[in-house]
Amino acid sequence: MASFKKYKTKNGEKWLFKLRTVHDPITGKKKQTTRRGFDTKPEAERAARALLSDLDLGKMVYDNPITFNEFAEKWLDIYEKERSVKPGTIRIRQHEINNLNKHLGNIRMIDIAWNIYQKALHDLQEKFSYKTVQGIHTTGKMIFKKAIQLEVIKKNPTEYAYLSKKKKTVEELETTNDLPKYMEKGKLADFLLTAKKEGIDLDYQVFLTLAYSGLRVGEMCALKETDLINEHDHHFIKITKTYYNPKNNIIDYQLVTPKTESSVRTIDIDPKVANVLLETIELNHQLKEEVGETYHDEKFIFVNRNNYYGYPIYPKLIDSRMKRLLKKTKELNQDLSPHSLRHTHTSLLAEAGVALERIMERLGHSDDKTTTNIYLHTTEEVRKRDSEKFGSLMNNLLDF
Repeated sequence: MASFKKYKTKNGEKWLFKLRTVHDPITGKKKQTTRRGFDTKPEAERAARALLSDLDLGKMVYDNPITFNEFAEKWLDIYEKERSVKPGTIRIRQHEINNLNKHLGNIRMIDIAWNIYQKALHDLQEKFSYKTVQGIHTTGKMIFKKAIQLEVIKKNPTEYAYLSKKKKTVEELETTNDLPKYMEKGKLADFLLTAKKEGIDLDYQVFLTLAYSGLRVGEMCALKETDLINEHDHHFIKITKTYYNPKNNIIDYQLVTPKTESSVRTIDIDPKVANVLLETIELNHQLKEEVGETYHDEKFIFVNRNNYYGYPIYPKLIDSRMKRLLKKTKELNQDLSPHSLRHTHTSLLAEAGVALERIMERLGHSDDKTTTNIYLHTTEEVRKRDSEKFGSLMNNLLDF
């Protein structure tokens, strides 16, 4: 209910009313609106009734002072608790919030209209790629949707917001290659031979495993002895976790759930890989006997052997090791990365005639555009060779 009060001004007496309009869902505090300047009490009463009517109809936006930066921080905490997301996801969302804060951070949530949010997207597209801004926009939509739910705002400024897509020129279409970097079979053989001859401790074992299994680097770093399964002399790898260590601190690592639900899988492996893994495990047992209690005995397969004994190796180390080997093989693309071996595995499976659905299952994908592109490109080459074989067979048929 509204309360009314008479007060004095330079020009005589006036009336004001106070009306409670909001129970702040973020702070939990009660707030009220004050309107002044009415000549009579009945005039103030009519204004109070009109305001109450607008509030009931949802026409008034709560006068909440919380800024985008403040609300986004609270949203991130809610998001983490509601969805039980992995630390890596939280880190990505925080990075996307940081980019939005540069354009919206100090603006009150209730003051962010469609045009303000849309301009922020356009400005971000001037700096970042379409895919990057798409991720930022996704985070923005989740933040404002939660603000609607908590009654911080009445209208969602992201509802009709859009990203501008640049239309490629003919020249760009002709020169653009949507395929990721990967190695043909011969190049892979050269790389693995270099790893075996000139690699540092574990290089050959690591890169052979990645190339022959298609594992993500984090999945391989997290492998434990119990993940290697032997059934009737046929070996499998069970993937149930991934390694997370954004600061590259050897001791301060985490094991988290894989990237997606479909990433939890069991795959069969080549005998070469199985032998390498078994040999590596045996070396670990010998190292444990040598160093005793200083060994971090969590049964990891690929471990540090020079210091921090038994702790799992980390992706940054594998990346630097691969760069070192690539410099020794000048014929290979120097921009290749450990993840390129996953794409290489996809290509070789396609060349071997494995169906796309089975490749997806092996890689732990429910759907992936990159994998599909590699598959179609590789099978196109196979079909081309088949056509050439047919042409050679029928070469003299029409000589009449």
